[in-house]
Amino acid sequence: MLIPLAEVPEGTAMTYVALKEAGVPVLAYGNFITILINFIILAFIVFMLVKGMNKMRRQAEAEPEAPAEPSEEVLLLREISQKLSK
Repeated sequence: MLIPLAEVPEGTAMTYVALKEAGVPVLAYGNFITILINFIILAFIVFMLVKGMNKMRRQAEAEPEAPAEPSEEVLLLREISQKLSK
């Protein structure tokens, strides 16, 4: 996609390469549009990745850790304490 900025000589194809060889100045906006679309797609993908990571982090922080079960030694000491208190 381009716009010639001067008269195009007869017999010259309306392609970027042919116009450059003929010395015609052109405004090539097709490449800019392609780069812009690629940037928008990439920015959206990065946005979705960051959004997903933040959601996972918030879920991990919100879940309280279950208290660890007491070790076997603690259970034995509790049992002994209960028997002594009777």
